[in-house]
Order: sequence, then structure tokens, then C-alpha cells
Amino acid sequence: MLVDSHCHLDFPDFDAERAAVLARARAAGVRTMLTIGTKLTEFERVRAIAEAEPDVWCSVGIHPHEAASEPEVGTAELLRLADHPRVVAIGECGLDFFYDHSPRDRQEAVFRVHAAAARAAGLPLVVHSRDSDEDMIRVLTEESDGGRLRGVLHCFSSGRRLAEEAVRLGFHISFSGILTFKKADELRAIARDLPADRLLVETDAPYLAPIPHRGKRNEPAFVGHTAARLAEIRGTSIAEIEALTTDNFFRLFDRAARPAAAA
Repeated sequence: MLVDSHCHLDFPDFDAERAAVLARARAAGVRTMLTIGTKLTEFERVRAIAEAEPDVWCSVGIHPHEAASEPEVGTAELLRLADHPRVVAIGECGLDFFYDHSPRDRQEAVFRVHAAAARAAGLPLVVHSRDSDEDMIRVLTEESDGGRLRGVLHCFSSGRRLAEEAVRLGFHISFSGILTFKKADELRAIARDLPADRLLVETDAPYLAPIPHRGKRNEPAFVGHTAARLAEIRGTSIAEIEALTTDNFFRLFDRAARPAAAA
């Protein structure tokens, strides 16, 4: 059994064949998928997919790229939207100082609202971080509130210090197809050294397809390539990585129900 801990099934890339994409994922052993909210104004599309598919769960949040363009949101509104049985996390939220599509102060303010909502709801926080390591460490440390905040740094491609500080604060680290890329030696070294109980795998589909599909549209069926590379890096079996990352997912996203046949 595999879990794709982060994908975007509502994106237009999948509109023409969403049912086929889901069927291919299931055929590849992907028994659970978490489709991620990036805009509150489009959250109904995200939630509808999770409502229609028993093996798909969802999150609610505002991506840092959208922090300035989305309507201002407070903790109460996030909590209202998260009060739904198919919502298992708050986010995707965070800091992206590579593209800077939204002003940095606005990104941080929206990020902090999400962190407060995650603490209040008791849900994990799905965090996006790019070129923002020191600011991310600062905000996570301040918002952790003595360990009351949990979550995952998704599609991790940052430095070792951020990974280690996030783990120290109780966060998980999720690896995407980037782990398979030829120039990702530093990232593979980080993945090798992290505690086993903090590891997750994801696609971030439709982005970042792993080798051997690099350059194509990504989809949840491809998450096994990242799991296989992670197993190689850590010197263990693919089956062990599949079991490990699945257990880690359901421990972190504890509102999601494990499929009965895999219980």
C-alpha cells in the first residue's frame, strides 16, 4: 500500500480524465490520496472530489502564491471550512521567497492565521517553503506554541538546518519526485539521515514527475518511484518504505481513515 500525501486532483490538468487518473493510482497500489487546497475561493472543488472518492481526503488553505489575491481570511473561517469529515489538514500555506507572487509580509500573516487554525482544530498543517529557510524556522518556532503545532513540510527541497529544526518541532518531512532528480544529491543525503518516523512521500501532482516520467504531467500513480528511490537511499526495501510512510501518514493525518483491507 502507498499513500500520495500531497496532490492537486482539482487542477484543470486532470479535468479531462480524472477518473482514469484515480484508476491508475489504485492499480499502482496507491490506496489513499490527499488532495490539497490552495485557494479558499476554489475549495468547493477540492472538497467535492474528496466527498465523491472514499480513498481521497482533502485540506483547506491558501497557498503563499495566492496570499495577496485571495480574500482576507481569519481563523474562524478556516475552522468553519475544516469542520467537515473529509478535511484532514489545514493548508497548503507557508512562505515562497523564490517567486514572491505575494508580498512577503502578507505571506507570513496568512501563514500565521493557518497555524492558529491548525492549533485550534487539532489538525496538521501542510507547509510550503521555498527559499525561506530562516524565516520558516522563525515562524514555525514561534507558532509551535510549546509543541501544540504539528504538520509536514511538503515537497521538501530546502536545506538540512530547516529539516532538522522542523523535525525537532515535531514536523514530518515529505519528499517528492525531486528526490529522483540527478542533481539532488544534497536532498538525498538529508532524506537518508532523517528519523524514519517523520518520512512521507508525495507527488505534488501535476508537478514534478519523478524519473522516469520527468517532463510529463505527474499523477498519483507515480509516487511509487519516489518511494523506491527513498528505499534505495536508506538501504531498505521498498515494502518497508511503503509500510513506513503509510503508517506515518495515518499517524499524522489522524482524521483520515485507513482503508479496511490494509488495516
